[in-house]
Amino acid sequence: MEGIDRLRRREPAALQAVVDENGRRLFRAARAWGLRTEEAEDVVQEVFVTFLETLDRFEGRSRVSTWLYGILHHKCLERGRVRAREQSHDPIDEAFEARFDASGGWKETPVDLDRLVGSSETGAAIEGCLGTLPQPQRDVFVLRLIEELPAADVARILGRTVTHVGVLLHRARTRLRTCLEGRGWAAHVR
Repeated sequence: MEGIDRLRRREPAALQAVVDENGRRLFRAARAWGLRTEEAEDVVQEVFVTFLETLDRFEGRSRVSTWLYGILHHKCLERGRVRAREQSHDPIDEAFEARFDASGGWKETPVDLDRLVGSSETGAAIEGCLGTLPQPQRDVFVLRLIEELPAADVARILGRTVTHVGVLLHRARTRLRTCLEGRGWAAHVR
């Protein structure tokens, strides 16, 4: 509780420690959520301003980083609302269904995407495909696999259940796999 009290008193050293510890990770997450470099820098600054404005409401039941990611998520959603809305019909549904047989088993066992991230060329392809994900799937993918946050923290940040986070992560992986295959990475994905 000592650290929270120092933050509430707006002690410069405590505030600087929060910025130093979280700034780069928040920027990286904002970029992964599809913001351009300048937008990501602006959003991270907005996150810290909002953090200062809402610090008195922070009860300390979660980590400061979880609180910051929650603010970041809301800021990215606000920016996303300015952009085009997601289509009501998601074509990934057909691609998703085509991967399973009648008994619900995989027609072809998927390859673990973590294995593909090894090369920079593959990383660039994944980054390009990451931008095609619907916002909820991208949010979960970024927080779970890029930022490596626990599912419970992701659920808390996004206001979803842990089960729903799992479903969104699975759909994100499936959509990424489909996108990579469409960009000529089929030999690497199989």
